[in-house]
Amino acid sequence: MTIRIAVIGAGLMGADHARIVAEEMPGARLQVVCDRDAARARSVAEALGAADVASDPEAVIARADVDAVVVASPDPTHAPLSLACIRAGRRVLCEKPLSQAPAECLEVMAAEQAAGARFVMVGFMRRFDPALAAMRAALAEGRIGRALVMHNLHRNVETPAADFTGAMAITNSAPHEFDAARHVLGTDYAAISAWQARRSDDRVAPVVMVLETTDGQIVTVEVNNNAAYGYDVRAELVGETGGIATNHLAHTRTDAGRAACLPYDADWRPRYAEAYRRQMRAFLRFAATGAFPEAAASAWDGYAAAVAAEAGARALAEGRRVPVEMIALPELYA
Repeated sequence: MTIRIAVIGAGLMGADHARIVAEEMPGARLQVVCDRDAARARSVAEALGAADVASDPEAVIARADVDAVVVASPDPTHAPLSLACIRAGRRVLCEKPLSQAPAECLEVMAAEQAAGARFVMVGFMRRFDPALAAMRAALAEGRIGRALVMHNLHRNVETPAADFTGAMAITNSAPHEFDAARHVLGTDYAAISAWQARRSDDRVAPVVMVLETTDGQIVTVEVNNNAAYGYDVRAELVGETGGIATNHLAHTRTDAGRAACLPYDADWRPRYAEAYRRQMRAFLRFAATGAFPEAAASAWDGYAAAVAAEAGARALAEGRRVPVEMIALPELYA
């Protein structure tokens, strides 16, 4: 069975998803590339051999020759397009965030519950990273005892925009850490505190968060969007009898001038290339069978990340510990 995929959004993320579908996924066909910028959509489609191009995302979702959809358009479109996919009966891989507004996430979950099935897989691709999977397995198999603390750092070369703020570091960058820690620990958050350092210039300074889980663990998150030296994401899990940490990945080491040097990537794509491939394979199985992948993030997980981010932004603004308050887990996501 060939799954015909429409990719909505032909920017950086959309083009990468389209390439994976077209070049690395046996059993998938890149059916449509859709973008409001028709020239950009055509450029990606022609480079990858897509069957068609379009500029109206809702019309694409409703097409009879589309089996499943990847949403990689701007963040504010994610929840509305996911709702359109649910209405059309199309499984959708929606890039994170599902929405930065928890209320919009609730709308998506309500639509899935009304349909009686899950349709939305949220693109928290780190769940498919072999390093994070190994960390989760070490905890599940009892090799490090009960989890106590999880440390996370997320460093980018520079901010994506000049007006990027500390609050945006929490709502835009940190949701990957919020979801990864929830996935590894198998628990939710009870509260969050947040602080921001002070730089010597006008660039946004690092933000540090401390989250308390409902199971009594502590999760620390550092987001530094102007680290300058390279893209660097790591995690360490500390248990009662041991610990496990992810490593910086580099294909080479240079020894010269009495020093050893490991290179850093410029962004996330090389580091998580395999995670994106594994995520897409899982999505294709989901689209073909309707069985939601065990490792994947659901609309509920998108909601959980949005609630944590909203509480974190408030904690930073108000200088206080803020409860993370979620609705009861709906049966569909249990």
